[in-house]
Amino acid sequence: MKILIVTDAWRPQINGVVRTLERLAQELQQQGVTVDFLTPLEFRTLPCPTYPEIRLALTRRETIRRRIETSRPDYIHIATEGPLGLMARKVAIETYGGYTTSYHTRFPEYLSARLPVPERWAYAWLRRFHNGGLTCMVATETLRQDLTARGFRNLAIWSRGVDQHLFHPRAENVLAHLPKPIFMNVGRVAVEKNLEAFLDLDLPGSKVVVGDGPMLTPLAKKYPDAHFLGAKTGEELAQVYAAADVFVFPSVTDTFGNVLIEALASGVPVAAFPVMGPLDIIGDSGAGVLSQDLRAAALAALDISREAALAQARQFTWERSARQFITNVTSAARRPLAAE
Repeated sequence: MKILIVTDAWRPQINGVVRTLERLAQELQQQGVTVDFLTPLEFRTLPCPTYPEIRLALTRRETIRRRIETSRPDYIHIATEGPLGLMARKVAIETYGGYTTSYHTRFPEYLSARLPVPERWAYAWLRRFHNGGLTCMVATETLRQDLTARGFRNLAIWSRGVDQHLFHPRAENVLAHLPKPIFMNVGRVAVEKNLEAFLDLDLPGSKVVVGDGPMLTPLAKKYPDAHFLGAKTGEELAQVYAAADVFVFPSVTDTFGNVLIEALASGVPVAAFPVMGPLDIIGDSGAGVLSQDLRAAALAALDISREAALAQARQFTWERSARQFITNVTSAARRPLAAE
């Protein structure tokens, strides 16, 4: 079996979509599936307006058609709704009888945080894009319910996993020089992540932000008492996670939150708002505290044992995630293509 994954989000970006697709490919290959990626790295690009870290591919549909024909995949999965996704969508309908998609980002909310664009306009466009496929994969039941209420069809669950060989508790504390307790956030430092809701909290000890993004410089200037460590990856990131006492997740727009399960696998309990993502990952597991009062949640999470966090993290494996993905793709191939 060969699957072509088309994505407008790719290296050098560091975000949940890129990391998810990379790890998915590794696990699929271990399960005997050949994976080919069609990404902006193959083309000239220009920066996305208001989000220059994202590079938009400059190419033509016929170029995409030839590229897909050369790949000769059994299935086409379109991970993003950017230029490559749009062009591949047409080719997939005309030549392969359909495609599957995945809904990674609450783009309407992200867009409205930057520009005066009504969310309903963006949702109407996204609904047309995803409903034109065979199946749209979503990470959580809460997201499936939300999109179903907005008119999205043929939704299937595709959860996520965490590398527990990399993310785990550590004896050595790389942040031992900071006053404890350590409250941490990891992710893109961007407006939609609602980081000020975390940084404004009156908390003891230290606040640590790990990640890069357009809001890094202004937030570092506004909150000089917080510790901004920049982007971390691999072993260095894992060591930083394990040094935290509580992972604070102020976002209200994420569809899942890979960083939540990375924190849990590191033995770090979570404090978050009771919204999509935290509701699905933490729920009533006892591995974190969900509250509209984020300060109260962060302080209460200090009393949660690391074992409770680790136990919840064990529910999320990449092997299970990859099996879900394969099942969704192969099942979708037996479904008639929806009318646009």
